[in-house]
Amino acid sequence: MGFHMTWFKREDGEYPAPENGPQGENGPDTGFAAGASAKTVRTEGLWVKCPGCRQPLYKADLEASLMVCSKCQHHFKLGARARIDLLLEPGYELVDTGLRSTDPLNFTDVKPYKQRLRKARELTGLDDAILNALGRIGAHEVVLSAMEYGFIGGSMGAVVGETIARAVDRARLTRKPLVIVAASGGARMMEGVVSLLQMAKIATALAQLDDARVPYISVLTDPTTGGVTASFAMLGDLNIAEPGALIGFAGPRVIEQTIRQKLPESFQRAEFLLEKGFLDAVVHRRDLKAYLIRALEFLKAPAAQRVSELTS
Repeated sequence: MGFHMTWFKREDGEYPAPENGPQGENGPDTGFAAGASAKTVRTEGLWVKCPGCRQPLYKADLEASLMVCSKCQHHFKLGARARIDLLLEPGYELVDTGLRSTDPLNFTDVKPYKQRLRKARELTGLDDAILNALGRIGAHEVVLSAMEYGFIGGSMGAVVGETIARAVDRARLTRKPLVIVAASGGARMMEGVVSLLQMAKIATALAQLDDARVPYISVLTDPTTGGVTASFAMLGDLNIAEPGALIGFAGPRVIEQTIRQKLPESFQRAEFLLEKGFLDAVVHRRDLKAYLIRALEFLKAPAAQRVSELTS
């Protein structure tokens, strides 16, 4: 059921319509929505309701604060391109573009998979739910892979798996640290077993990266679930998350039905996982880049220096 929320009201007699003001298609432009009550201000697109505290947020202010609520610090989802812009210095290069799913199963449920792909491409401007970039975080050259939740829930199909595998291989061959920012509902089941095979494919590539002693930092954002959590998202040399991020494999409802117990309210949130030892840190978005710079300095330092820093 739809409803209209009045954000602002005026008293009768305030803000009268100008006698010779600009004319809209429905008469004088008074700043009010056409056809609406004179007490309802046109606010569509200017305000966003925070899912955390339910308070209205001015969109421009929200964007200026890196899509973090100024009242409760709720971290809104951030797109792949915005994530790259946040972390990398200007002048980075996008790579491994142009890969598109071939719909190997010719899958249809409520709507054809081809139609879902076409719609997602139109909405995001991306070929799939991933972007790879080469650039610098501070002074450190890195390979960065960022997932796009707006593309079919950031689900991992053959294209996402291949793109991440290419990022891992680039990092290994160039000996540049790898950073992967995860935001995903898990494996893309419209591609069936092909999507599940990506878990083993990426994990194998990461094992080779580990053998080459090239650092890998995993950044888990809201949400990171399913096969993405079960594979590369939890395999970092350093696993860090944004505050409040939902991180898990199966959903809490499935777990409760399986174990027949009520789960804690904070279950599967970043802070809960940090407390239980599944994460190394929970870092606010405004501090993330600085944290990564310090982490890269530490991971690239000689082993003797790292031991000295840890014991001092």
